[in-house]
Amino acid sequence: MTPETLAAEADSLILPRFDEATALQLGTILMDLAQGLPVVINIRNAHRTFFHAALPGSQAGNDNWARRKSNTTLMTGRASMAVGLRNAERNQTLARDGLCEADYADHGGAVPIRVAGVGMVAVATVSGLPQAEDHALVIRGITALMAQTA
Repeated sequence: MTPETLAAEADSLILPRFDEATALQLGTILMDLAQGLPVVINIRNAHRTFFHAALPGSQAGNDNWARRKSNTTLMTGRASMAVGLRNAERNQTLARDGLCEADYADHGGAVPIRVAGVGMVAVATVSGLPQAEDHALVIRGITALMAQTA
């Protein structure tokens, strides 16, 4: 997995629309996909949370990780995993960009939600699994949502 591969993946996931009902639909899909997994699911934009669920076995720290990863995606417009891989390639940290680790994390699990003709409108985040699995779960969820809304 490379930052470019992740960017292309995220760019291919374009929804026709996004609103509260769409967020609930995506949240429900993610909950179904995560059945039995100890994760937190969060869907939000910079101004409000549209969906949040802490599934059995998740930890309080997962909420904070979800917040930090989604902050990174909201700030950069890129999947948090892509940001992390790019930073690792360059031997850099978020601090180089002036981002405090208390509020930002460049670990996988936060993926931009993009709408055709609009761009990024929100972020979907999963936290509780290894970062590649968090990321993959969100991708599967958005892909399933796209299939339902096509």
